[in-house]
Amino acid sequence: MPRLHERLTVIDGLIFHSDGDARDLLAGGYAAANVTVKDPMAGFEEGFDAMARWLALAARPDGPWRLVERAADIPAARAAGRVGLVMGWQETRLLGNRIERVAAFHRLGLRACQLTYNEASAAGDGCLEPRNGGLTRFGHEVVEAFNDVGIAIDLSHVGERTSLDAARHSRKPVLLTHANAKAVHDRVRNKSDEVLRAVAATGGLCGASIHGFMNWGGDPAQPPSLDGFIAQLRYLVNLVGIEHVSFGTDFAAVGDPRAADFFLEMSATRYASGTGDYVAAFGNSLERRFPDVLNNPRFMARKTEALLAAGFAEDAVERIMGGNLLRVLGEIWGG
Repeated sequence: MPRLHERLTVIDGLIFHSDGDARDLLAGGYAAANVTVKDPMAGFEEGFDAMARWLALAARPDGPWRLVERAADIPAARAAGRVGLVMGWQETRLLGNRIERVAAFHRLGLRACQLTYNEASAAGDGCLEPRNGGLTRFGHEVVEAFNDVGIAIDLSHVGERTSLDAARHSRKPVLLTHANAKAVHDRVRNKSDEVLRAVAATGGLCGASIHGFMNWGGDPAQPPSLDGFIAQLRYLVNLVGIEHVSFGTDFAAVGDPRAADFFLEMSATRYASGTGDYVAAFGNSLERRFPDVLNNPRFMARKTEALLAAGFAEDAVERIMGGNLLRVLGEIWGG
């Protein structure tokens, strides 16, 4: 492990699922991660129960997690040898049409949320909706409420027009926790230069992802690679500036790989229009969704090594690996 990696405050913008096992995150030197605490299709009771379970895990005095409610909790978690748990959702359906739930879920610990997950939600259209509608009236209320209480707005799976509307309407920085540049890899989940610039204009961050759904050119003979991820980072840095770049792996953090099977199946079937060619080329296992050299959180030091080898200065690596996200989350949450 490079000495620089040992000093970093590593913050992953998105872990799509965890069964509560943090061993791989700790082995990878993580300080914190935005963990999707329940699948995007969950109903109200399922989502509430999942948050209650995670609160109990984070409260265990001998456990590996520390709940993150403000920015200062992240370096505190690292200093204690724990992983900072940023409780997140990838969809607003748990709100129903009741805006007062925003403050309630914030009190429970919710700190990051996507407006939509691929499809249309009550807030706006996802990236797979062909009509590409914008932010709804309720969506405007959600953005305002998230701003008011301090929940980070994530636009990673959100459609073009809804993303642009949200960036214009938000009074606080907005995030792309795990989405790449369409100009580098023309994938449905990736973002146009207009969206990337709009996010940066809010003071927000463009979080490059190593996930194959976003880090692949479409040729089955050329699987997703660490070099492709580095190319994404270079493009984003050149487009919006180093101060607006972070990362989100879209990893799972699980002790049992089968714990992620539900999510793998959902993405391969329900959203086949965006994922089908990749699954046909490389299969649907958890490991094959990422480059072989970096397909698990425990290998995170390899990303630091690759950034240094690619010529990124230590200060730039510190920003990308977590420094920028720590700063911007402080602006959104306070403290």
